[in-house]
Amino acid sequence: MITTSSRGLLEDSFPYRLYQKAKRLGTWNPADIDFTQDKKDWATLNTEQKTDILRLISQFQAGEEAVTLDLLPLIMAIAKEGRLEEEMFLTTFLFEEAKHTEFFRLVLNALDERGELSHLHTETYKKIFYEILPTAMERLVSDQSPEAIAEASVVYNMFVEGVLAETGYFYFYSTLDSAGIMPGLLEGVGNLKKDESRHIGYGTFLLQRLICEHPHLYDFIMTKMGELAPLAIKLNQEGILGREVSSFGGDPEETLNFSMKQLAVRMEVLARAKGKKIEEIYRISESELGVL
Repeated sequence: MITTSSRGLLEDSFPYRLYQKAKRLGTWNPADIDFTQDKKDWATLNTEQKTDILRLISQFQAGEEAVTLDLLPLIMAIAKEGRLEEEMFLTTFLFEEAKHTEFFRLVLNALDERGELSHLHTETYKKIFYEILPTAMERLVSDQSPEAIAEASVVYNMFVEGVLAETGYFYFYSTLDSAGIMPGLLEGVGNLKKDESRHIGYGTFLLQRLICEHPHLYDFIMTKMGELAPLAIKLNQEGILGREVSSFGGDPEETLNFSMKQLAVRMEVLARAKGKKIEEIYRISESELGVL
């Protein structure tokens, strides 16, 4: 057993530090958020504005449910390798994804939006969350190769969380925060953003570790990121619906540009792993990987 050996726990390692941070900061409760003002604000929005916000909430709701369901194979793969500190952090990861699923359902309930919302999931959204994500994660049940783990982390952490979810947060803030409305939704999104920064930080660490241990995976990871990039563009375009001005008066191009910037940032951070020693990967700081 690791913890009764002279090795103990690697308390200065990045995964263990993330675990400690998650214990301190990840204890917010979705049920404590007050949505009274949100309901009032919702009633003042026009049909187009409601549809745009509801589309994004429905995509987050289904997305959080999907990642809650799909994370278990990665935890199992890491556990089989005996990486205890990483598994300890991943227990908080799964707990937080479950809370995110609860949060968006509470938002919908507070707005009295209890009907079927899957019609708001576009073709590209379905391609990502109904096909690509579950396929990459379920592969880990029977295949725990470095390539399989790398693909899962690229899809889950780098693309779904690091690009798509971050773009969604940007849209929420650029519309609702600018308008000074729906404070409960924004409070929860702020908590989610902090949680997800740890998730993305872990995924970045994991991929940097894999690149350090298996240098040939760098090209594999960059190729996979390049394959996913057009889906981010298509998803944004489907949300814009050909409009030059958003329903809240903003420029839709700003959201697309933010999405592309996030993609470039993720690829640049992963590139830093080239030539590093494994000790450097484990000692990396939270701030260097964008952990809030």
